[in-house]
Amino acid sequence: MDSILCDELLQEIFRRLPPPSAAAVSLVCKRWLHLLRSSTTSLSICLIEPPFIPLLSSFLSFHPFLSTVSVTITPTLDSSDQLLNSVASSCPNLRHLRFLNGPVSTLSLFSLSVSCPNLVSLAVTLFRPLSFLWVPPFGCLKELSIYPAGNSGEFDYGDFYGSCELNLESLLLTGIKSGDKGVGFLWRNCKKVTTLKLISCEEVGDQGSFLGFLQCLEGLQELELRTCRTIADGVLLKLAENCDMLNSLLVYDGGSKEGLFHFLTQSKCGNLQNLDLRLPLDLDNNHLTAAAENLGSLRSLRLQSCCLVTGEGLKVLGNAMADGLEELALINCDVVERESGLLTTLGQDLKRLRKLDLSFNDMLLDKELISMLVSCNNLNELKVRGCKKLTNLSMVSLTKCCKKLQSVDVMYCCGIEAHGVELFVLNSPKLRLLQVEENKVSDVARTWASNKFIEVVP
Repeated sequence: MDSILCDELLQEIFRRLPPPSAAAVSLVCKRWLHLLRSSTTSLSICLIEPPFIPLLSSFLSFHPFLSTVSVTITPTLDSSDQLLNSVASSCPNLRHLRFLNGPVSTLSLFSLSVSCPNLVSLAVTLFRPLSFLWVPPFGCLKELSIYPAGNSGEFDYGDFYGSCELNLESLLLTGIKSGDKGVGFLWRNCKKVTTLKLISCEEVGDQGSFLGFLQCLEGLQELELRTCRTIADGVLLKLAENCDMLNSLLVYDGGSKEGLFHFLTQSKCGNLQNLDLRLPLDLDNNHLTAAAENLGSLRSLRLQSCCLVTGEGLKVLGNAMADGLEELALINCDVVERESGLLTTLGQDLKRLRKLDLSFNDMLLDKELISMLVSCNNLNELKVRGCKKLTNLSMVSLTKCCKKLQSVDVMYCCGIEAHGVELFVLNSPKLRLLQVEENKVSDVARTWASNKFIEVVP
């Protein structure tokens, strides 16, 4: 059989294999090892000690068609520049690179732009003072993620006021401070950015950067603010005034009740479809009422650890969104456990739900979940990870009420046993992905999952 199959056909087979099988392919023979390496386009390397760089270069050279590489080494390297140059010279076809093994110099990034001119996505750690004069040579770059760390002691170029329109469409910045002058260069020259993610940022740069930042907001379609308490209110205020194209907003761990309420009531974002909030002490029923009244286009609502929200607010929202909401997440929200009958009401209102996430509600009972699922016949994705009180009864009900389920997560559900998992696998016609502990998957369930092309992952 091995002699009958040509190289191209074998490579096509390798590409379609799931990860565990792909790893075993390399052990069959030298020919299969060579073909597997030649067909590999994506590689993630995680090392616990600094590599011998010539050896790593030799290993990468065996994979001539790599387009995506992620390199992670613990602890952080002092010789990051040398390692980056080695990866770049060994993988000239790279389109996606994630390299976070320590700050790299501007010179090594200029070299990277020459070695890998087709890079579309880059994640990298930079020294302070931040400078982005190396970005323009990456003519194909669409996604850029920056993680500042340490200080190089090099000359501070400050904010370069030249004009050079960049093709960036997605920008992620972490830990930006008021003294980071170089960020202004990005704000002024990123006219095509549609996705902006800010993580643990104290400011958006110095005072001269602010006007450029406002211009960057105008074309945004997706914004994420994670632990950006000092700037969240200001950003939301300007977002409400300047952005009418936003369709996705995420705010985690930062802001105030007033800033978010202003955005929800005054925003011009008539097409906002996704709202994801983790604001334990900054979100209450007033916000939910405002969302119900002003966000008629909302399709996805995700709430995490929202302690001040009550059933009344969620019922108002559910009633207003009955014809549109397709995804609901109430993760670690004690209102789910505190108010009996809430899930039943939501299920009756939100009959178009396709995705439901009730993860880490420790005290969620079978009867509460089942009473909701009876009305949610269109669900294709369910997550109840960490719901310790659920039992096999919930799994049986899933097979009866939710025939369209394709993906289910029941990890860390102590009350769900191997028998319940087995019944669920045998009686779920559409299931394609099941996340559950390995010790809960019986031989019968594993055989059926294989026959029905169901991926079971821990």
